[in-house]
Amino acid sequence: MNHSLPIVNTGDRFSVNKIICIGRNYAEHAREMGHDPEREPPFFFFKPQSALAQNGDDFIYPHFSQQVEYEIELVIAIGKSGTQIPATQAAEYVCGYAVGLDMTCRDIQKEAKKAGRPWELAKGFDGSAPCTAIQRGTLDDLQQFGDLVLTCNGTEVQRGNWRDMVWAIPDLIAEVSRYIKLEAGDLIFTGTPAGVGPVQRGDELVGNLESWPLNLSIKIA
Repeated sequence: MNHSLPIVNTGDRFSVNKIICIGRNYAEHAREMGHDPEREPPFFFFKPQSALAQNGDDFIYPHFSQQVEYEIELVIAIGKSGTQIPATQAAEYVCGYAVGLDMTCRDIQKEAKKAGRPWELAKGFDGSAPCTAIQRGTLDDLQQFGDLVLTCNGTEVQRGNWRDMVWAIPDLIAEVSRYIKLEAGDLIFTGTPAGVGPVQRGDELVGNLESWPLNLSIKIA
């Protein structure tokens, strides 16, 4: 399995290490999931390397779920290692960005939550993290781009601006690095805006960061 992503306008690839996902990082999404974003500190979970999927690959609907949902996210690529990184220095650790999907088995997640069990199976199954190529750049470079937008079969289903995150990217990097070592090759999926919803076999999802020419495109198989 390919645990790397192409780097835009180069022949190089970004070798992916850990996939770190931030939960409830847009206020409206937190509310639609029944949570109060004003009261909860940032939290994160992991997807294994086998969750990574290439842009354009078919997404294989997992046989054990009846309710798979999309979550579009801005993805940050980490370029060097560090622990306990101050937010004021966090930008130094960013080497690029991408657009990704945190595909979620919502029924499996709800069952796990109800039973008080971990819900990694709902988030970390094979192919659950489709991602575009990596665009090399800094946090300042992101300022030229607009909303995250996701369409399903040509109809817009999600839209949100990454500037509206509850916890900004430097704060996320600082918080995650309090607990684990960030390493070159790590990806941080920074959370999804409101509008998550289910997919069916045959659906086509297209996600993009406005003003960035590269789209994320997958078909549900």
